[in-house]
Amino acid sequence: MAGQIKALAERIIQERSKGNPIIALSTETKMILKGVNPKKWHAFSPDDPSALAALSQMAAEFGIRI
Repeated sequence: MAGQIKALAERIIQERSKGNPIIALSTETKMILKGVNPKKWHAFSPDDPSALAALSQMAAEFGIRI
């Protein structure tokens, strides 16, 4: 299923930032440092299992249930 990475990344950013643009940018930067650039993926990108695993791990670290 395409687009899961983009959706998961956006959900993590949204839930962590709660609308605060500074926290959203900080969260996006942390994702990039951990190897997943959310701007690289779009709704029709094929899903990469390693990127999905990394995002799932990040969500757990941030305390976000997926």
